[in-house]
Amino acid sequence: MENKERSGYIFLNPALILPRMVKSRRGDTIKFIMILKTSLHFHAAEDEKISLYGIYEAIDYAEEKGFDVLAYTPHRKFLFKKEYAQYAAKREILFIPGMEGEIKKRHFIILNCDKKAEEIKSFEDLKNYKIKNPQILVVAPHPFVFSARSLNGELLKHVDLFDAVEMSVFSNKMFNFNKKAEEVAKKYNKPFIATSDVHFLKDLERGYALVEAETKTTESILAAVKNGNFKNKMDAMSPFAMLKHQIKGGLNFISASLWR
Repeated sequence: MENKERSGYIFLNPALILPRMVKSRRGDTIKFIMILKTSLHFHAAEDEKISLYGIYEAIDYAEEKGFDVLAYTPHRKFLFKKEYAQYAAKREILFIPGMEGEIKKRHFIILNCDKKAEEIKSFEDLKNYKIKNPQILVVAPHPFVFSARSLNGELLKHVDLFDAVEMSVFSNKMFNFNKKAEEVAKKYNKPFIATSDVHFLKDLERGYALVEAETKTTESILAAVKNGNFKNKMDAMSPFAMLKHQIKGGLNFISASLWR
């Protein structure tokens, strides 16, 4: 499929055009860019016990809610399968492989990685993996949320390893964990991107990004994120919603432990 360029415009093959597109002028070039509804942090029953829905159910729900891009980030394991991507593609969703790893029990997200990402056990490992795999995107998830799994000071020590900082749904006026995260992102010129850290499907639309990408490919989307070419949409949890989330997660964990 060919794109034709004439008089400063790029004319895309109709097969590549999505419903949400806008013209963008960057420098002397005018081109069409796609506006892609994107979630870069979600979990499912395949990787942890809190979520009671499976990958395919999550993809179906994402299609219903109009998402274009999903990044699957299972805890500590790389569980991506071609079947997942194929199932998503039939629903016009790009399915990006990823993982939410741990270093010193603190979380980091790595996207567009492979099975070897499971071997990352230190920040030095992460540095070396990133050198060997420049196509990846490393995100600091919920970095200052009150949790032993948050990076906190480790983000500041190793900020050069991170391509973006997550705007977390676990934040509100009373417990504004995003404030420091945003300050760090601005100080170190890191994109500050919204996700939902989905463990319950109804939370998928709480936080997401409208990514402005030239093509609907993993490479184009991650490049857009690195360059800050996106708009955040956030409906963060209230204190009551946060409490409810924790209680529900605990009950689901107990239920899954007993019956799986």
